[in-house]
Amino acid sequence: MKTTWALSAIMMSLTMAACSPVDSNSSNGSVQANEVATSEHWYAESVKKFADTVLIKYRLVTNLPQEACPENAKPDERCFIAEIDFTSNNDMLLGNWEIYFSQMRPVQTVLSDEFNIERVQGDLHRITPSDKFKGFKAGITKTLRFRGELWQLSETDAMPNYYIVAKNQYGEALAPQIIASTQLQIDAETGMEVRPYVEDFVDAKRQYQRSETDKLAWAKSSVLYANNQSVSPNAELAINSILPTPTKQLIAADGAAVSLQAGIDIDDTNFSQLGLDQLGIQAAVDRLAKIGVSQQKGGVKVSFNSLGGSQVNKAGSYELAIDQKGIEVKANDVSGFSYAIASLTSLINPTTLTVNSMKIEDEPRYDFRGMHVDVSRNFHSKQFMLDLIDQMAAYKLNKLHLHMGDDEGWRLEIDGLPELTNVGSKRCHDLAENSCLLPQLGSGPFADSKVNGYYSKADYIEIIKFADARQIQVIPSMDMPGHSRAAIKSMDVRYRSLMAKGEVEAANEYLLTDANDPTEYSSVQYYNDNTLNVCMESTYHFVDKVISEIAALHQQAGQPLTTYHIGADETAGAWLESPICKAFIANNTYGVTDIKQVGAYFIERVANMLAEKGIQPAGWSDGMSHTNVANMPKNSQSNVWDVISHKGYQRAHQQANNGWTTILSNPEVLYFDFPYEADPKEHGYYWATRALNSQHIFSFMPGNLPANAEQWLDIEGNPFEADDRPKLDDKGQLISGPLTNGAQFSGIQGQLWSETLRSDELVEYMIYPRLLMLAERAWHKPSWEVPYQAQGAVYNQTTQHFSASMRQQQAEQWQRIANHLGHKELLKLDKAEIAYRVPTVGAKIENGQLFANIAFPGLQIEYQQQGKGWQPYLQPVAVDGEVHVRAVSADGKRKGRSLLVQ
Repeated sequence: MKTTWALSAIMMSLTMAACSPVDSNSSNGSVQANEVATSEHWYAESVKKFADTVLIKYRLVTNLPQEACPENAKPDERCFIAEIDFTSNNDMLLGNWEIYFSQMRPVQTVLSDEFNIERVQGDLHRITPSDKFKGFKAGITKTLRFRGELWQLSETDAMPNYYIVAKNQYGEALAPQIIASTQLQIDAETGMEVRPYVEDFVDAKRQYQRSETDKLAWAKSSVLYANNQSVSPNAELAINSILPTPTKQLIAADGAAVSLQAGIDIDDTNFSQLGLDQLGIQAAVDRLAKIGVSQQKGGVKVSFNSLGGSQVNKAGSYELAIDQKGIEVKANDVSGFSYAIASLTSLINPTTLTVNSMKIEDEPRYDFRGMHVDVSRNFHSKQFMLDLIDQMAAYKLNKLHLHMGDDEGWRLEIDGLPELTNVGSKRCHDLAENSCLLPQLGSGPFADSKVNGYYSKADYIEIIKFADARQIQVIPSMDMPGHSRAAIKSMDVRYRSLMAKGEVEAANEYLLTDANDPTEYSSVQYYNDNTLNVCMESTYHFVDKVISEIAALHQQAGQPLTTYHIGADETAGAWLESPICKAFIANNTYGVTDIKQVGAYFIERVANMLAEKGIQPAGWSDGMSHTNVANMPKNSQSNVWDVISHKGYQRAHQQANNGWTTILSNPEVLYFDFPYEADPKEHGYYWATRALNSQHIFSFMPGNLPANAEQWLDIEGNPFEADDRPKLDDKGQLISGPLTNGAQFSGIQGQLWSETLRSDELVEYMIYPRLLMLAERAWHKPSWEVPYQAQGAVYNQTTQHFSASMRQQQAEQWQRIANHLGHKELLKLDKAEIAYRVPTVGAKIENGQLFANIAFPGLQIEYQQQGKGWQPYLQPVAVDGEVHVRAVSADGKRKGRSLLVQ
């Protein structure tokens, strides 16, 4: 399309002059050159002015299929309709421009005459003017209406950082410009991201409801008020409380409180015989200092001794005795000593710095108590990671699953493969992807965005050392063979560079795809080029190179690499028509005879490659389920991420029955990138649940997955049934059933995926305080958990395995923990400068009086009447007009998101 511009008379003359040939020998050549430069400058400034001033508004119209889907849609098809408004301040851009934006759910159909939308790759879409486009007119709003796939149930689905790319009169692309009105802003009081370009959801049926059967209540103030009725303020419950809950705790009946205001004095007399040194417990001692209990002479004496006993204690077991004479810690390993100090820190009243006399005997329920963090989709800083590790140790978590390679980014420097970070760690507007990956997830066009980045070798070594000093194992993960677009595109750049130099053998050494493969596929995230070709030997050279280099970094850090996570999940239908794969199937020594076997072959081969290096292989449960158990190392680890309400307990049982290290990672209770409450303003994806608050995690019964059907509802707020009895196929073969004798889960892991989480502060908001409940469930087995029935059983809302007595015990323990958080523990997070989520407030108005409550009693509630300032809420109070409520952080410095009382 020829570029045309709406110009004033002056600009038109400049353009005409700029289009005239310049004769450098003529007397007026310099004048013409200046005119060209002026015109060039004007074009660039015009684009920038448009980007800076155009107002964009994104509006979800409807999720109702009868309104959104076409007339010929399938009965179960789901669609949504959304609109994008463009309001320009002046007449602009009648021509060759493109606006790029991220749209999580692909656009199916454009319903406006003046615009086209094309999906570029993944979630990146491009808006261009159609032949009917008449230009942006000053003050006139143009609306782009479109139909998308599935639904949008959250205001945060609308990704930020739209940007425009235009061409000058010569057809040359100008520098991209971010459209200012689509940038995120930070709320001054909450510190959280806000999206001024997104219109508020107001229509529950058309915007919030997932389907006609969706009964999940919108978490408005009245809904939260009813939910919060299960807890009431009782500061005394927090006095002797510890998180996570210890196995045994005996409070001295007549023991006076022990003051730690003068600090603690560590007695290292027995350190040598215990194999302990100050460094082993220093991190735990430092956390004490953060709440005001420093290490100094004259403080309360803390002695260290062997735990002893005839029975073999679990790693991390300890005893802690506190009285007026001092504090005694007993353990048999450094983690036990550290965890004892962590329990002391949890006990302390952060205001008075006192603890009561008592004795504690404690040991962990699970050996594996993990937290997974994705830094691939959006990068998160080394400092964030160090802060997270410190808090994990404070609550006795011991495994950090660090996800550093995926479609949207490669985040670790690898010796000999600089392209992985030179190209794969950045997203920017380079459609050829020679210098960076395509923009995704609202990252915008510039490589210097904070969502880009990587850990240098020195950074990674520092992270490992920091974790090791806190008894935390680092488990690295570069997802393969799917979710590998960053690696593929980086190695493509390497290939092109070396081929240009004539170095053919070197160019092919780490190539990851078959250039002649015509297979068409689409991943879950809508990529058609994100899967390694598993039939190429160069793929295995690459995998071996990466693992060997990571292992070397672990060795340098002093924590040998003992577990590596392959990923192996969500592999799309790639390589089906690959000539290389066809040749491999026709002639290989691995027994692969069918194209359907090559995915499992990759996992099995890499797993055994790891085992030969003395490294435990790990993967996600869907990929691991495709393997032949007999071909896998016996100590393989599987992370079960199946949804329990969708029979996810069946795969969990199957993989535990394989004898594998089976780690529960179930999304509806352990994915911390999901919303806290069912509210369109809450951050996060929501494909497994739309309400994942701390109480829900606390209620988890990991030892009896199907029994959770008696206390939970599915994603739409409806009951579900879990049938754990043996199931046979037509041939009498067992297809699902209960855990076999001796089979058990090895632990649980929280997950933080970062597609929608761009800042360190927002990631902390999503992780805390849920991390504390993860620790509670990983460490402590509650008395109210329904015992597992080895023969199998049926569980639903009417069965009574979860008895009234158990429910009462659960409620009483939650009452204690909720008060512990509100009256004591959150203040400690404040002192550590952790930006945890301050909960939204429950409230209702009856007979002109405001009633309010909160999930964590002890936090201050505030209310605001229309036209007035914020006031502390202390008791029911008379109000009139529109009223808002909010909570305040434990230290009084941060505010939670406010809600209209309704």
